[in-house]
Amino acid sequence: MPKVLISDAMDSVAQQILSSNNIQVDEKTDFEPDELIKNIQSYDGLIVRSATKVTKELIDNAKNLKIIGRAGAGVDNIDLISAKEKNIIVMNTPGGNTNATAEHTLALLLSLSRKISKADSTTHKGKWEKKKLKGNEIRGKKIGIIGFGNVGKRFAEICNALGLKIMIFSKTFDLIKEKYPRYLSCDLNEILNEADIISFHCKPNSDGSSIINAKEINLMKKNVLIINTARGNLVSEIDLFDAIKNQTIGGVALDVFAEEPAKKNILFGLENVLLTPHIAASTVESQIIVAEMIANQFVDYFLNNKINNSVI
Repeated sequence: MPKVLISDAMDSVAQQILSSNNIQVDEKTDFEPDELIKNIQSYDGLIVRSATKVTKELIDNAKNLKIIGRAGAGVDNIDLISAKEKNIIVMNTPGGNTNATAEHTLALLLSLSRKISKADSTTHKGKWEKKKLKGNEIRGKKIGIIGFGNVGKRFAEICNALGLKIMIFSKTFDLIKEKYPRYLSCDLNEILNEADIISFHCKPNSDGSSIINAKEINLMKKNVLIINTARGNLVSEIDLFDAIKNQTIGGVALDVFAEEPAKKNILFGLENVLLTPHIAASTVESQIIVAEMIANQFVDYFLNNKINNSVI
């Protein structure tokens, strides 16, 4: 009987699906890294979200591990090179949290545009700062969407319905742009120069360096809003700090950070900076979906020798 470890908190439907298909499953979410390394050799499969770091050391100690599943899309927390060297399959659940992430991106945009966070904070303190809280409408604004995967597509759809002008920068968009006649295919400089809002839905550079630094920020409009719910540090946090302090951009909303958990960060406490703790995909609905998806993919693998959504 295959034995699977679920090492991060997720909906109980995953354990139910595995158990009902005669796959032994342990759900233990409080392993310290060294404990996990010690115990991983007992398992044939490992299911994680974003908290567990699947390192080279862990993989090297996983004598029986055949498959690693990420309940979500991003696999930045998994050492893919080491997994490939050990012939361990790594799979994810693309699309499972697409709508959740797109809706959170919209929430950040609206909150930043209308100063919701500051309005809430000051009103709770008994202040009535109407004159200081004049916001901006988003209808008619130009939004540059960088990356056109599942989330980028869904967010563009929402923005289009709300009356924004959609600018897309993506290596693959030109192949499918006839399906989206209302969206403009743009190069990065066009977006940097013309967009009122820039939202990131792309992968990081292969070396982990920022896509956007001070040079690119200086090309942007002075009132531009920057939103990132994709990967940490796609826009240099140091350069964002300088831009906010110098008032060369309008505001920033981030759900992802260069170092997580972000217990300390250069952007903490700054005006016109809205931060959330990597919760864009954290809805009841999306967590059920990805838990179901990864569990069923494991069942397909162990019972039918079928591989779904492999990333390597």
